[in-house]
Amino acid sequence: MSKLKINIMASYISQIYIVAVSILILPIYMKYMGAEAYGLVGFFAMLQALFGLLDFGLTPTISRQTALYNSGAETALKYRQLFRALTIIFTSIAILGIIFLSLLNKYIALHWLKINHLSLSDVLYCLQIMAFCVGLRWMTGLYRGVISGFEKLGWLSFINTLIATLRYIGVFAYMYYWGFEVKNFFIFQMIVALSEFFLLFIKTNQLIPLINNKQNIGWSIQPVKSVISFALTIAFTSSVWILITQLDKFILSGILTLSDYGYFTLAVLVASGIIQISTPISGAIMPRMAGLYGEKKYQELRKVYLESTQLVAIICVTAGIVLAVFAKQVLFVWTGDIALADKTAPILALYTLGNTALALTAFPYYLQYAKGNLKYHLIGNFILLVLLVPTIIFAAKEYGAIGAGWVWLFTHLVYLIFWVSYVHYKIEHKINIEWYSSFIYIASLVGLVTLSLYKIINFSSNRFTLLIQIILISVLCLTVSLSCSAQVRNYLKSRIVNLKL
Repeated sequence: MSKLKINIMASYISQIYIVAVSILILPIYMKYMGAEAYGLVGFFAMLQALFGLLDFGLTPTISRQTALYNSGAETALKYRQLFRALTIIFTSIAILGIIFLSLLNKYIALHWLKINHLSLSDVLYCLQIMAFCVGLRWMTGLYRGVISGFEKLGWLSFINTLIATLRYIGVFAYMYYWGFEVKNFFIFQMIVALSEFFLLFIKTNQLIPLINNKQNIGWSIQPVKSVISFALTIAFTSSVWILITQLDKFILSGILTLSDYGYFTLAVLVASGIIQISTPISGAIMPRMAGLYGEKKYQELRKVYLESTQLVAIICVTAGIVLAVFAKQVLFVWTGDIALADKTAPILALYTLGNTALALTAFPYYLQYAKGNLKYHLIGNFILLVLLVPTIIFAAKEYGAIGAGWVWLFTHLVYLIFWVSYVHYKIEHKINIEWYSSFIYIASLVGLVTLSLYKIINFSSNRFTLLIQIILISVLCLTVSLSCSAQVRNYLKSRIVNLKL
């Protein structure tokens, strides 16, 4: 097996494990820590994501420059000078970030977060640890970029899996001994953050090249100028994406009580599974489509584009509709808490449908990526951000998490219907109707089946029996979506013909 295939397989296994463990462990957090304490955990996750706005495209840039050095296209001295310059920038931002967040701790605790039962001293203590952990995890981005550039993805995947196991599961062993208090949760997260930092720091220093003692690396940040254009291009798209995906969480963290914010965080994390299951498909088709475009095989590119859309419809759209319609039942099976299920189900349904639309709106980006021009992707993301910011602020303030959920769903549906049509018109004029046809029939029929089943089935109050019911419904809906696929029907016909022969 080639090194590339091993790296891809290792990355996928690690990613699937991390996503699974982070979602499956949530009911235990809720049970032992309470919704309010978990709301603080959700705030911590949001802070880490927002801190990514300060990356400025530097992490993918060091990864690319590392790969160039590894291929012989860059000298060891120039590479070490760039790494030193980026180390200065990352360290400075980390220190400033820790200081800034530390200074804001009291304001966040007193005026931003809506605390009911947690003590102010505990919240302040946790916020201080958060600031430190955010700074440490920020620094690991630089080291991850280096390790990825040297194609040590197998090692990195192992470390990611290990850290995730400690972060999500190991913390319970620690809390079992020291007590299920929110302070103990964050103390252990700091231990894990320190461990992760030193592991990646040591590995990075083992990988970066040695240079002649007579050569001077220096302490200048001038080497960054040569890669700033590439970095800023990535920075813009990644920053817009972070704002789009984190804005609602940031606004609601200051509006909802911490306990309600905990329920909201749980719903959003579960709904993100729809995006996660579409990632392997996008990772496979993007280089394939780019290769076909380079070879001028335009009909084959078109075929891959349409068939991949239908594949996402079969998997993601079906899963999204089932999860949205049976949100309450899924949450009850998962958590065993009917009150939590009642409170969280409407938010989960809205965000799941919004993420289902989001998985489909990504396809014009794949097409633009293949053609080497992201102009409309940049414009579209900017328009989406302009629409999302004022509407989500208004909806969140007036209607809370439900309002934010409706805005999330509505904006992505508008984007899917209007902007995707416009992009197709501009870059692949005759594909639009065929593209929508590849998933609308599937979505409509699966939606009709799920709603009908929801009306006629008498759901059990026993969690195991209810789980069996949900599995059978999911299998039936998947069968329906498969029957709607021309690809599947043609494949089955060819198999039947071959059997007869």
